[in-house]
Amino acid sequence: MKMYQEEHELFRESCKAWIAKDLVPRFAEWERAGIMDRDVYLEAGKHGFIGMAIPEEFGGGGTQDFRFNAVLDEEFAYAGVGGAGNSIGLHNDICTPYFLEYCTPEQSARWMPGIASGELITAIAMTEPGTGSDLAGIQTSAVRDGDEFILNGAKTFITNGINSDLVIVVARTDPDGGHGGMSLLVVERGMDGFERGRNLDKIGQHSADTAELFFSDVRVPVTNLLGEEGKAFEYLAFNLAQERHSIGINGFAGAEAALRWTSDYVKERTAFGQPIAKFQNTKFVLAEVATEIEVTRPFINQCTMQLVNGELTPTAAAMSKLWGSELLTRTTDRCLQLFGGYGFMTEYPIGPAFVDARITTIYGGTSEIMKTIIAKDVLA
Repeated sequence: MKMYQEEHELFRESCKAWIAKDLVPRFAEWERAGIMDRDVYLEAGKHGFIGMAIPEEFGGGGTQDFRFNAVLDEEFAYAGVGGAGNSIGLHNDICTPYFLEYCTPEQSARWMPGIASGELITAIAMTEPGTGSDLAGIQTSAVRDGDEFILNGAKTFITNGINSDLVIVVARTDPDGGHGGMSLLVVERGMDGFERGRNLDKIGQHSADTAELFFSDVRVPVTNLLGEEGKAFEYLAFNLAQERHSIGINGFAGAEAALRWTSDYVKERTAFGQPIAKFQNTKFVLAEVATEIEVTRPFINQCTMQLVNGELTPTAAAMSKLWGSELLTRTTDRCLQLFGGYGFMTEYPIGPAFVDARITTIYGGTSEIMKTIIAKDVLA
């Protein structure tokens, strides 16, 4: 089966035109500010670039075909606007599925239209200052008090932490319940006791606002419980395959973009009286990078189709994430070298792409965790 059909390619052309017209000219401004303008979500909503999977009755695209998400992720990478793409990708690929899968009819009517239109920006808060990838170590607590939960704790490294209106918070509702003692609570902008800390100063992906979040006796209505109490660990596992494969797609597409930028540069730039492209080392590096990308393409496409068909396994998703992120960091590093000193400058996209790439082997589960998941399957 062909990976992309005519409807996906038409969607791609629309995405590409929108990104070139509305995002690229403003991207440097957002990178300096450390945050993307909220109106981008509204623009994306008008064009149908967010909420593609949300039912039409709530203003969404009404399609569960993840290939539309993949096309958008690819076009962000090709345009070199990684931070902005990361923010919208989090909203589309990572947060929206939780609302789709676990909202009650009342919650759907309350939240879905805003998520689809871009009026309600989403985030998910798992990581805590002392836990990292260890979800079992979560300390944020939510104690039931009548029709409310009293939420206390802190989260960090939360993408969309400043801009978000709806934050899915992983909290411990049963202190003795282990993995079965955690629940998902949706904290809304403006709730008393909910405070945002600083917009964290990162080395890359600056336009993707990333914040600390603090909860001090926040009274969250029971009607904001997402799914059933005590099932957060199960719910998080449900969407991890899509989240990790999304990172794999971004890694693969980012590597493609880096190769294209570098190929164009070395044909124009001269050294010792000839284009850099004429040197054997340049040819060998680009040949190796191009081969790795082409060898990767079928596997990434296979994982996408498995996801569309509901067949993507945790192991395959871990492989996609591991290989895609490592391919991206490796490719941007090698390509930057061919730019020489200009690779260290922000006027060319390869430098920012190199720095942006570094987080991809960490978020969504580190490369070491991906290897552990894969090894369990290999040794089973």
